[in-house]
Formats: sequence, C-alpha cells, structure tokens
Amino acid sequence: MSVLADVKSRLAGLARSETDRYGGDEERPLGGYLGTMAAYSAVVAALAGVTRATRRDIPDALGARDMVLYAVATHKLSRLLTKDSVTSPLRAPFTSYRGTQGPAELKEEVRGHGAQKAIGELITCPFCTSVWVATGLMAGLIHLPRTTRLAIDTLAATAGADMLQFGYAWLEKASSLPAPGVSFPRRPAWPRRDR
Repeated sequence: MSVLADVKSRLAGLARSETDRYGGDEERPLGGYLGTMAAYSAVVAALAGVTRATRRDIPDALGARDMVLYAVATHKLSRLLTKDSVTSPLRAPFTSYRGTQGPAELKEEVRGHGAQKAIGELITCPFCTSVWVATGLMAGLIHLPRTTRLAIDTLAATAGADMLQFGYAWLEKASSLPAPGVSFPRRPAWPRRDR
C-alpha cells in the first residue's frame, strides 16, 4: 500500500511541477483542462456507442449548403451560450459580470481556480464552445435529423437577422452623417446668457 501511495505522491508532485513551469506567474488550470477534455471524449465515446448500438446511418459528408448552415448555426449558438445576457445564469457560477461588450453581448471575467476556472474559460469562449456545439449538432443530425435541421435553420435565420440588424444600424448611422464637404454651424454646448 505504501508503494502505491508513494507513486501517487510522486505523480502529483510531477503534475504540480509541470503546471508551475507551464503557467509561470499566471495560473493555468491544466488539471481542469484535462477534465474538460476527458468529459468531451466521454461524450463523443457515448455518442459513438449509442450510434453503433442503434445502427444509425452516419452521413458520408455534408453538402456545401448544409455545411454553411451548420457553420452559421454553430457560430450563432456558440455566441448565444458564451455571450448572451439571457444565458448568463449558466455562466454565473464561473464568471463575474464586467459590463457589456458589443451589441447584445456581455463582458464577463472568469473567476475561481482549477476546474471552476477551466469551465469558466470554456463557457466564455465562443471558439472553445463551438467544438461542443458542432458535436451536438452533428449528433442531432444522426439521431434526430428533422428536429436538428429545424434548430439549425432557426439559428441560421437568427444569425442572418443579426447581420441585417447590423447593416441597418450602419446605414442609419451613415445616413445621419453630413455629406463630405458640407458643414453645419456649430452650436455652443450650453445656452449662453448675455449680461
């Protein structure tokens, strides 16, 4: 039993040493990252097992149209999960609110240490979350294709509507600017009183 305890202690010491050397002065929750990678691997393995057990057909490839829709839907859902104010309760145990960042998005700071910090970094990073979202959408395509296609179409339409909103706001702002070479008389910032 003491040999096992000794090996465990040495491995823990090596892990701490590597973490310290890797992170330098900044805390990098490598153990938490390993945990999230293990969780993702377990989810993928479970999905593969269920797919095999239920003898579901796996598509050989997606067509160009589907690939674009899936990419847009993955982007939109990733942004909704990581930046939207409505989904902030999901991130609250791992983040602190710091204000707004862009239209309809929040700025949040990751808090905590270890696993809490690693999960916080995952759920505030649209790039990181998009891997999980894309995996979920592809699993949905295999197991619930009609429902998943409806969700993807809805997310893609929402992303398109967002682009139209940005375009409208840009045009509205551009139309309120004076034409080049046209100047307006300057008004004082406050009413002047002659005495």
